[in-house]
Amino acid sequence: MITDEDLARVRRETPTVTEDDIRRIQRQHSVPAAQAGSVTTPRIDALPKPLTDAMPNLGDVAQGYARGTAPALGSGPGLFVFVSLAMPEPTLARLVDQAARAKAAILIRGFANGSLRETVARIQKFVGKREVAVLIDPQAFDRYAVKRVPTFVLARDGSRPAGCAGGTCPPPTDFVSATGDVSLDYALDKLRRAAPRFESDAGMFLARLRP
Repeated sequence: MITDEDLARVRRETPTVTEDDIRRIQRQHSVPAAQAGSVTTPRIDALPKPLTDAMPNLGDVAQGYARGTAPALGSGPGLFVFVSLAMPEPTLARLVDQAARAKAAILIRGFANGSLRETVARIQKFVGKREVAVLIDPQAFDRYAVKRVPTFVLARDGSRPAGCAGGTCPPPTDFVSATGDVSLDYALDKLRRAAPRFESDAGMFLARLRP
């Protein structure tokens, strides 16, 4: 319990700050005029500038990051290579190079470490100047029931993969897939042997890989 005596004792022990005390403290801790000017007037032109020229076009990735024309995203058969940026770099580099030659599309589920900027930087590292479509499309993973990467999907309709909402998932007869850490030409050979109805489509992409 706090009594009246306790309050009175605190009042007696609390020092009284006078105007003289304030002026004395101000004189002791005053800042010289020259120094005060340098502190209160920062040089805006000396502040570090963002490296805007070095940043990739984030809008391209948000829209699907398609480089050039991508026949795999048009009408007719389409070849999709589902990958993850967490895959070994040599594997990613090989698949991107083969997809560019076969005119296939690379599909990624989401952003690397949740960062759009990091994702763009890593995609550009592997794509370089190659003409290849790279799509960030988690719905495509659901549409083609992709559970592991890399997965190779050969579809009759090469239009941009859509989600499965409203029953838009394609029937199993409209695509064939293979999974494994293999080259694109090996996967195509496996697909046309497993599904003879896709032999001509697989042969078209193989011909681009094996001129």
